[in-house]
Amino acid sequence: MTRVHTVIDSPYGPLTLVATDGVLSGVYMEGQRHRPAEETFGTPDDTPFTETVRQLEAYFAGELTEFRLPLRMAGTPFQLRVWEELRHIPYGTTVSYGELAERLGHPTASRAVGLANGKNPISIIVPCHRVVGSSGALTGYGGGLDRKRRLLDFESGAADPARLF
Repeated sequence: MTRVHTVIDSPYGPLTLVATDGVLSGVYMEGQRHRPAEETFGTPDDTPFTETVRQLEAYFAGELTEFRLPLRMAGTPFQLRVWEELRHIPYGTTVSYGELAERLGHPTASRAVGLANGKNPISIIVPCHRVVGSSGALTGYGGGLDRKRRLLDFESGAADPARLF
């Protein structure tokens, strides 16, 4: 198993992209909760990230609403199910932890969904920022509530993409 990484600039601060055997396995924000130790990211190498960077730039420019990238996510079977379901939340919309739990067939598992959501290793691309509390309130986000609000404002059209950079 070979891991490499690169760091790119974004409107939300530097993003560390990690690939495992050439496939995207992590997108981490500075100061992100549950961010793995830097030494686990492997050696610096931009090679496997050309398409990821292209799609992220298009997203930040307001030109892309759905990522189409191969992903290699490591987690428990439940976490993997939650993370896969996150990919089905449409751009510009939100769902509650309870709604996500219901979609997974576990209507009483909203806390477990929240814990799995918080450990999502591929931020932005796997849109864990689109999950909110049952009242619509912003609750927990590994990248910080300010970034979550900014991402949601951007996707809802409340923030001009040209002013992000």
